[in-house]
Amino acid sequence: MIDDIKKAVEVLKQGGIILYPTDTVWGIGCDATNEDAIKKLYSLKQKEEGTSVLILVSDINMIYRYVQTVPDIAIQLVEISDKPLTVICPNACGVSPSITASDGSVGIRLVNHEYCNGLIRALKRPLVSTSANVSGMPAPRSFSEISKTIIEGVDYVVDAKYAGKMTGKPSSIIKTGISGEVEVIRN
Repeated sequence: MIDDIKKAVEVLKQGGIILYPTDTVWGIGCDATNEDAIKKLYSLKQKEEGTSVLILVSDINMIYRYVQTVPDIAIQLVEISDKPLTVICPNACGVSPSITASDGSVGIRLVNHEYCNGLIRALKRPLVSTSANVSGMPAPRSFSEISKTIIEGVDYVVDAKYAGKMTGKPSSIIKTGISGEVEVIRN
């Protein structure tokens, strides 16, 4: 796994897009700080630029590095969640503006997946994550469901043997506010 992670990180640092397994579904992603890579990702996904995508982090401390003021409720929700949860936090910082919403917020998920955690730790930055499908199509729950367009459009494909146990469905999404506001976006 270490060699595969090194290869994927090399591609990410050069502005590439990778196809990789997560704790939910197969995803495509890139370095969340690289604007050119994010534009390539939007193009491959056939998704309108400026449409929100989320970032994956490997630990809670990374959340504090990419959100100016983390709402206490956001951390509490992450800590108690027993399933994959994306928390939308206000006031993103340090990531490309093209992955933040018009209100400055960013969706963040603390990923619970051995390969992803190793990848993010090695990259030392958050990883953009969006399902490995053309926009509007179903999210792939297994490698065999990923379209040829996506597979051929990425710069690196992580070996499917690292998929591990995936939920097969997208994460829940909760939006949080500085004053403790909570809004369920997707359950």
